[in-house]
Parts: sequence; structure tokens; C-alpha cells
Amino acid sequence: MKVLVVGGGGREHALCWAIAKSPKCKKLYCAPGNAGIAEVAECVDIGAEDVDAVLDFARKQAIDFVIVGPEAPLVAGLVDRLEEANIKAFGCSGKAAELEGSKGFMKDLCAKYDIPTADYQRFDEPDAAKEYIIRKGAPIVVKADGLAAGKGVILCHNQNEAFAAVDHMMSERVFGDAGDQIVVEEFMTGEEASFFALVDGKTALPLVSAQDHKAAYDGDKGPNTGGMGAYSPAPVVTPELTDRIMETIVKPTIDGMAKEGRPYKGILFVGLMIDENGPRVLEYNVRFGDPECQVLMMRMKSDALDALLAAAEGRLDKISLEWHDDAAMIVVMAAEGYPGHYEKGSEINGLDAAKAIDGVTVFHAGTKSDGNRVLANGGRVLGVTARAPSVADAQKLAYRGVDAIDWPQGFCRRDIGWRAIARK
Repeated sequence: MKVLVVGGGGREHALCWAIAKSPKCKKLYCAPGNAGIAEVAECVDIGAEDVDAVLDFARKQAIDFVIVGPEAPLVAGLVDRLEEANIKAFGCSGKAAELEGSKGFMKDLCAKYDIPTADYQRFDEPDAAKEYIIRKGAPIVVKADGLAAGKGVILCHNQNEAFAAVDHMMSERVFGDAGDQIVVEEFMTGEEASFFALVDGKTALPLVSAQDHKAAYDGDKGPNTGGMGAYSPAPVVTPELTDRIMETIVKPTIDGMAKEGRPYKGILFVGLMIDENGPRVLEYNVRFGDPECQVLMMRMKSDALDALLAAAEGRLDKISLEWHDDAAMIVVMAAEGYPGHYEKGSEINGLDAAKAIDGVTVFHAGTKSDGNRVLANGGRVLGVTARAPSVADAQKLAYRGVDAIDWPQGFCRRDIGWRAIARK
């Protein structure tokens, strides 16, 4: 079949890498893709959010199946448009994507269907938000309601920081329309984990567990980012906890969305906070996590294309997924300055040397080709990923890959996986 993957980041490289191995995939396109994706798919110069152009390309090329990677085209209704044109697609509808597109909608859904999460209140006016912060005290969390590229959540350790976060979003409008409304919620403590399930509207099939590192610098210090690394499995998510997450969070979410007239299909990504009382929902995402997708694809033994098709076609109850027992880890290499201002265009060398290490795969996120050269073209640029018998072994292998890459303008954390390794 002819397959189109929409997106151009590390998540989409991992999806293309996995899908290209399927005997069912006869031709693979990616829009817009990147320098790494170009090694496994034909890249098409169409932006992921250009819904009309994606639809037009899929029609003209008689694409059989479209897999939508990022959240923005899902929120914009790309899957709805494709299905109206009788083109099969993996991803949720625009109405269902509000689960990620609006933090307020997500919190209200949890409250309505008794899904465990932090106490909260929604605001569309800064003074009311500040009064609530005074009443509740700090630490407290301020979230932009809309999409903010993973950066719209500010953990505030005191009242001044919380007031500044409210002004940042609502008055200075650093996240644009995404900050017109905000959610202010209880500061949860515990251990974070990422939980993924394939969903076909009725059936939910859990994937293996993963855990990412959001903070920019070692020791989980510095500003939040889209993710500086991840590993799978996450020891905190035991088989017993998986059952509890499915029963108390995933199932009521799927049932609740159906009752709301927004049946959910695609991948459901639940960001969790886990403490002695069990798991609570930090956030929902309506797409694979990045960088979690990379470690999941490294561990998936089953045909990835088959699995995504089963979700799109409503037959997840007929399949099971197989996984490698090995652990996987990704270390993200980012441009100096990220998640703040960074320069584009620096040359990256040593990629072949890294890829030559047995067990290492380098997924590209923000790269572009310039003749024979690979240039940095984003904030998070590469994801050096390794599969090995344990998280500790995968960590050693991933950092061997990192050290083989010659890119002075890049940086990475040197402690990815510390939490899992400390548990042993």
C-alpha cells in the first residue's frame, strides 16, 4: 500500500523507520520530512499544518493510508477531511483532539467522569486567576489552555512566579491565542510517566511503558522542553499499575469521549503523575510522544503498520502486540540555547560513525540536507537511540552514539535514564 506520514520531527522519523520495514508498505511518503526521514521515505515539501495541500497530495497520489504525527493538524481536523474524501487515516477527529487542544476541556472531562487528576480552576481573566492563586498558595501550576508546542505549562514555586506566569500568558500573550484562557491547578508531586494506548473508538490496547525527561539540564534542572530524552520500560509502571491505569483512566476516558459525541481513535498518550495513592492525569496528548515514540518503535516487534491500520479500521480486539524484551533509550541532542533562542544552519558530522555502532539508531528531528551536508534546522535536532538488554546498557550505548557525533553547536543531557538506573 501507499502510505503518507504527516510531520517532520523525530517522532515521524521513528514512525517512518518502523513502517518502512512492513511488507505491506510498497511506497512511503512523508510531508514535510527531514534529512533523516529522506533515507527511508520520499519527502514532500508540504507543511504538516497545510491541511488542504496534504489532502490534495493524498488524492493525487492515491494514498491508501495517512498517519498524522503532530497534534496541530489533528486539532485542525485533518483526519476528518481525509475520511470525508474516503482516505483511511490514523489519528483522532478534530473534536476528539480537543483533549489536547484545550487543557480546560480535558480537566472538565476528568471532573465529569471521575478520572483522577489535580484540583483546578479555569480562567479567562488574569485578576480572577491571581485571586485563586492567593487563596490556594504555592507551589502551583499555570497552564495555557491551547497548544503551545509543549511549553505552555509553568511550575510556579511561589506566588510571584505564579503571577508572572499568568501575565506571561494572558497579558504578554507569549503563546498567542493559546493563552487567552488558562488553567491553574494543584501542584502534584511524585514520579512522572508516559502511558500510551492504541484506540479504535471502542477497544484500547496498551503499549509498553516509557518515561521522559522534560527539563533541559542534568539533574532535571532548567526550563521545561519538549523532551530531552526517554527510555522504555519505565520501572515505576508495574503490570499491576498498568491494569489500574487502564481501568481508572484510559477506559473512562474512551467511554467519556464517546458519551460526549467525540469517539476517540488513534493513539492516546496519558501523561501521569504517580505517588503512593496511585496514578493521576497530568495531561492528555492525542499523538505519540516525542521522544517516547522513538523508544517505543525501537522495542516494537510487531508490524507497526499493521497495528496502526487495526486502530484505524476498528479491529484492535483482533490483534495483540509483541515487544522486544530489551530496553531502549533516546538521548536528544539540541541546539545551544534551546528551549530559548538558538541558531540554525550549523553542520553536523559523525552521523555515519554513530549509526555504525551496533544497536544504535539516530533519529533526525530538526535537520535538513544541503548537498552532502546535514544541517541543524530546529531546537531539538537529533535523537540518538539505543536498544540493549537493560536501561543501563542502553544508556551506555546511546552515549557512545552521542560521543561519535561531531556537532560543537549542540548539547545534550548526560544523565538520561538516571531514575530507572537508581531503582536497580
